[in-house]
Amino acid sequence: MKWPTDTRKIVRSVTLGGALLVLPIAASHADGDESKVKQGFDINRVHLNLAGKNRALVGLGSYIVNTTGCNDCHTHPSYAAGGDPFQGQAEQINVDQYMTGGRKFGPFITSANITPDALGKPAGLTLDEFVTLMRTGHDPDAPAGTVLQVMPWPVFGKKTDNDLRAIYEYLSAIPSKPDNPNPGP
Repeated sequence: MKWPTDTRKIVRSVTLGGALLVLPIAASHADGDESKVKQGFDINRVHLNLAGKNRALVGLGSYIVNTTGCNDCHTHPSYAAGGDPFQGQAEQINVDQYMTGGRKFGPFITSANITPDALGKPAGLTLDEFVTLMRTGHDPDAPAGTVLQVMPWPVFGKKTDNDLRAIYEYLSAIPSKPDNPNPGP
C-alpha cells in the first residue's frame, strides 16, 4: 500500500470482513485548491476589486494566471525596468501594463488586452465566450473558422470548468486598463 506523497497522512478506518483496515486517502482536491488560493493571493501584484466576486475563485485564478505564463504574452514588457529575472534581477512584474496585451508576434498578431471592460468582462467576453475561446481557440470577434495561432488554447482547453471559471473571475477582478500604448516584441 502506497501512502500519499503529501506529508499529511490522511486516513480512514473501515471494517472489512471483521478486520479493521486503515486506508490512506489522498488529500481532497479542495484542500489542494485551498493552498493554491492562498498562493494566488500571495503572488498577485495588482490591486483586486473583490466586490461581488467569489474570493476563492479569484485566488485560484490568480494562482493559475500567475504561474502559467499569461503575463509573458499579455503584458508588454512583462517586467518593470530593473525587475527582469532573466537578467539576474529580482522579479518585478510590470503592473502598469499588467494584462493590457501588446506583445507582438510578427507583423500581424498582437496579444489581446484581457483586463475587464467597462462592464467587468475580461477582454469584453462573457464567461461562456471565454470558456469557448479557451477550449476551441476561436475568438468570437474573429471570422468563423479561424483560431488563435499563438495562444496556447489547446493547453488551457484541458483545464477543468472550475479552473477556467477561476481564471475568468480573477481577470474580472484586476484593474481595467486601456490597450497597451506601446506594443512590441
